[in-house]
Amino acid sequence: MSIFHIINLSFSLNGACVKDDALISNACDLINMTLEIGTAMRPRKALGGLHGVQETKQDGDFNKPPRRIINFGSDQLHVVKRVWHQRAEFFKPIHYCHIDDESPAESVANVLTSLPFIALGLQAPRKNLNCKIYANSIIGVGLASGFYHASKGKLKRYLRWADYTMIATATMCLTGAIKKENPKLLMAASALALPIKPLMVTAVHTGIMEVAFAKRANENPDLRMAHNVHAASSLLGGSLFLADSLFPEAPFVHAGWHLAAAMGVLTCNKLLE
Repeated sequence: MSIFHIINLSFSLNGACVKDDALISNACDLINMTLEIGTAMRPRKALGGLHGVQETKQDGDFNKPPRRIINFGSDQLHVVKRVWHQRAEFFKPIHYCHIDDESPAESVANVLTSLPFIALGLQAPRKNLNCKIYANSIIGVGLASGFYHASKGKLKRYLRWADYTMIATATMCLTGAIKKENPKLLMAASALALPIKPLMVTAVHTGIMEVAFAKRANENPDLRMAHNVHAASSLLGGSLFLADSLFPEAPFVHAGWHLAAAMGVLTCNKLLE
């Protein structure tokens, strides 16, 4: 017997003015029992409490169970973002920690001291393909540095990365130019690390260059003077780079580092002659 039949029976009893309290009470109990059975037979919303799960019901069709729609689009995007931010430190690019130039005069000085790298790249030996690539990379260092110091706003952040990356690229090219046989594994690893860890690539290939320069100077007396100048300029440049990081408000320290680095590049060109 359905609930509608029971309700009709109740109305019929009332219409007939039935005064039997026991019969009316039994009818009410039967209605309540039927409602409880109908509620228990409804499908449980097992997925209703899950995040991102919605249950919808089609209009006009009460016999079919609710249709479950699972939406994972926003959840998947949230998971991807969380994994990206929690990646290992090695896979994180350099952080922009350099203080902007303190004055327009310092910006002009830094741009002007970037020009010697362009001149050194134009004058570098180009006796083979590796030397040509290195010479062009030195020109790229001068251009990247000049654009960085001449820029403002958000663009400066990306040009700082381009500046570091171009310096690392030049050290890789120098390794290819001064060594007859380059370790392929090292060059491949350096190329992979270049976009995310340019400072590490610069340190590795600078060390390779310093060792090669010392060996050549020991074998060739004509290179000893150039090596001594190179060692002095490298020591001065390293000191100025460290001072620029520790005391960024000190004026014209960065420009001095440009000049010391340019002197080091000039002496490195002696290795390619």
